[in-house]
Amino acid sequence: MQIQLTNTLTRRKEPFLPTDPARVTMYVCGPTVYGNAHIGNARPPVVFDTLFRLLRHVYGESAVIYARNYTDIEDKIIAAALRDGVSIDAITRKYERIYEEDMGALGVLPPTLTPRATENIPAMIAIIQKLIDNGAAYVVPTGVYFSVGADNDYGKLSGRAQDELQAGARVEGEDDKRHPSDFALWKASKPGEPTWDAPFGAGRPGWHIECSAMIEEELGSPIDIHGGGIDLIFPHHENEIAQSESAHNHPLARVWMHNGFLTMDKEKMSKSVGNIITPRELLDQGWQGETIRYALLSAHYKAPLDWSDDLLRQAQASLDRIYGALLRLKDAPAAKADAPEPFVAALADDLNTPAAIAELSALVTAANVAKKAPEQAKAKAELQAAAHFLGIAQDDPQHWFRATFGEVAAAQIDALVAQRVEARAAKDFATSDRLRDELAAKGVEVMDSAAGSTWRRKG
Repeated sequence: MQIQLTNTLTRRKEPFLPTDPARVTMYVCGPTVYGNAHIGNARPPVVFDTLFRLLRHVYGESAVIYARNYTDIEDKIIAAALRDGVSIDAITRKYERIYEEDMGALGVLPPTLTPRATENIPAMIAIIQKLIDNGAAYVVPTGVYFSVGADNDYGKLSGRAQDELQAGARVEGEDDKRHPSDFALWKASKPGEPTWDAPFGAGRPGWHIECSAMIEEELGSPIDIHGGGIDLIFPHHENEIAQSESAHNHPLARVWMHNGFLTMDKEKMSKSVGNIITPRELLDQGWQGETIRYALLSAHYKAPLDWSDDLLRQAQASLDRIYGALLRLKDAPAAKADAPEPFVAALADDLNTPAAIAELSALVTAANVAKKAPEQAKAKAELQAAAHFLGIAQDDPQHWFRATFGEVAAAQIDALVAQRVEARAAKDFATSDRLRDELAAKGVEVMDSAAGSTWRRKG
């Protein structure tokens, strides 16, 4: 299966050809752990988790090395620690744990590697020293800065001309950098801040150098795929390219991939704007993790996605249809099957999840019309295999419907279904019909079979 991916660097969709098919490397910028991630922050891990699953299918599970970092030293983290009167570790470990719980609820597989910035400071210092030695960086009292003017290729990822760039426009405490677009590699130590010794002066790393160093230390470069949100193209990924290529004289990554913004009422979701909702809040409201994940995958990863309760309701209805088909086939013989080729081909075509979802819908239809045991076994196995690619339909179907109704309502439904079973056994068809109508009014469909009665949400 040939995978095609859109490369932000070349601005075209092209065949994905890893340097070594036995060692496929991918790095995705992870969270800055100073607070709860909002749902917009969850789009990259869900998107690239789906790509991770596809890569492992094509190249083998052991062949794919996926790193997603934690930025655990940064201005906002320091401010949060000072505000709460606790150590920086207390802040970062707390929000790492919450992030992992939230992403786990969304069906995100653990990456192969989860490096922390603070565990890779020596690698950062080594790169910075190389840049100083070759004239691409300079030391001043406030720290060490990358000289954007020394890099003739600067701007090639974002497509911005050098005379338009203000990558690190002057901010308080950076008055001695030589050009407004130069950016900090190392920030000189300040009272009350964590600090590390370095040949060019004690201090702490700038944000951009962290990812360059973690990639080099954990994966080596060039890596096959570097991913993240579209907001990271400039300046973060542009600066990663500049400092890494100036230090090592070879590309940092061969393919750059960026997912589109998540908006709310057509406005970019942002903590500074305040138009955010977190996965934790959505889960507490009763939405299932798979519903949230399905909603995030409902648009192509490159396209913007407007978040709303309507989007979640549509996602839940689609999942109800999938689980309804699996519930119908719960007694079908067990069988093994790969996801059908048209489904995998849709994902291989630049991770086209809307097209893959359309193929998945066709598999649901096939499962619903299958009559004979061999057909049912095949339809069920293919549907489950395809759903696994998208990280959905991993629950027991009966539990899924109970969970989406809530346990109190589910227990009430159980009682009505049990009463209806008793009425049918007593041939009290008037009561049976009344109870069926009462359940239908609650949005419940009862399915009778020789093995008993089960129920699901009405489609």
